Amino acid sequence: MQKIIKIGTRDSQLALWQANKVRKELKELGYESEIVPIKSFGDIVLDKPLYELGITGVFTKNLDVAMLNGDIDIAVHSLKDVPTVLPEGIIQAAVLKRADYIDLLVLKDNEEFFGQPDGIIATGSIRRKAMWLDRYPTHKVEGIRGNVNTRLEKLANSETWNGAIFAAAGLERLGLREAEAIPLTWMVPAPAQGAIMVACLEKDDFVRDACEQINHYETKVCVGIEREFLNLLEGGCTAPIGALAYIDARTEEVVFKGVLLKKDGSKKITVTKNAKMGSHRYLAKDCADYVINKGGKELMQEDAAETVAPLQNIFSTKKLSELQKEIVSETIGVKDSDFIKIRFNRIPAKVMKNEIENVIITSQNGVEALLNSFTRDEMNFKNIYCVGRRTKKLIENRIGKVAHAAKNAKKLAEYLAEELETKKVTYFCSNLRLDVLPASLKARDIQVTEVEAYKTMLSSEKIDDEVSGVLFYSPSGIESYLEENNPDRIAFCIGETTAVEARKYFEKVEVANMPSVDSLLELVNTYFSKE
Repeated sequence: MQKIIKIGTRDSQLALWQANKVRKELKELGYESEIVPIKSFGDIVLDKPLYELGITGVFTKNLDVAMLNGDIDIAVHSLKDVPTVLPEGIIQAAVLKRADYIDLLVLKDNEEFFGQPDGIIATGSIRRKAMWLDRYPTHKVEGIRGNVNTRLEKLANSETWNGAIFAAAGLERLGLREAEAIPLTWMVPAPAQGAIMVACLEKDDFVRDACEQINHYETKVCVGIEREFLNLLEGGCTAPIGALAYIDARTEEVVFKGVLLKKDGSKKITVTKNAKMGSHRYLAKDCADYVINKGGKELMQEDAAETVAPLQNIFSTKKLSELQKEIVSETIGVKDSDFIKIRFNRIPAKVMKNEIENVIITSQNGVEALLNSFTRDEMNFKNIYCVGRRTKKLIENRIGKVAHAAKNAKKLAEYLAEELETKKVTYFCSNLRLDVLPASLKARDIQVTEVEAYKTMLSSEKIDDEVSGVLFYSPSGIESYLEENNPDRIAFCIGETTAVEARKYFEKVEVANMPSVDSLLELVNTYFSKE
């Protein structure tokens, strides 16, 4: 009997509409599903602006937990509400075709207030607030929270507001868009506004296969650029950032516009750039770099709220986003740096001189390393074998067809031992690759030629004495840390594998309840709150 897919969703009218949209598309493909409503923290706490809640993914966290606990199989979100970094083990499985992405002004009475200095507009978004004040600096913007129906009711009952700003997609999906509503075409929307995203567990092959069939490729490309731009600026609910990418069918170009503003609208930095479809890989980075070089970091620092002197200091051995840092208590100071870095090697041209019959690639870094040295046409591979679905997808998009993909190195070795006619393979790997695959192959009398395609480098630095806790994400991160530092601090570990290594050196080792950055940061909060 085919599995019934459990669809998790918030229980607002709009969220249920979106979940039923996904259910309908899955049903058309022959998949059975059921809706499982779950209340989110963002729906419960309605008396504070989003940026004051201090939680990453206020509308998504409860769904993430439900998925990791096995209560639901997929979660349906408005993609603009989803943190740019997903919890470990959860992936973006599909993005549906995007609806209208613009913002709308719903009027209380008429438009006369536009020309007056004392207009009052309601919105709970700091992006919309900043953009409105940039255009109408003498107006006042007041906060408003709640689902679409609640906000419309609050507007109708207000005696002072002239209007409130809504996403066009939300109003249209509920049949609530009025003809009198004014499209704010000058307002750059939130990254991924108007898009519905489906998340699932990385290990759930059945659900992943189902979701891949409802994915809309062009929407995925565009919202991916917008969210990467947001992530690179390290913004989120705490910074007024707008981003829009779309594909111009006439020129086959991806057109991008981004904006970063001061919260009061008094300053802004805008960027526009086009790139040919297929050559858009660095579009988000180029635009984010432009904003940063124009003073973006300084602008965000001007907005940074004054905080109390930290009672404790922690150091993360992996860079954290600003949204992730918001999880940490204001009594804890946070510093971070990447203690593990990847560098692609220049692979000798002679490696590709003749056809390579059997090629093994076990990571996305391996794919990128090959593409850093050769074009697709220069890679003369007969059979490609890989580990992981994401690696397989990247190979087939960028290099060529994959003959077989296995879940792990051991499974791949078992398959090759049975299926290979020519007992020779070429393995493009890292300098710090695990021994599992080559050892298993050699034990089965398969000749392995290893080509070091990239280096996984330890990038340690000396940590200040006042740091009392260090966050680790892998055994390699611990190795890197110990090159410059002593194990005289608390080791906060993302999972048990990392903790096993940490216990060899550290007296105090704490392990997150779930293998995610959010859970690790919440562990830090809990630990220091007990002191």
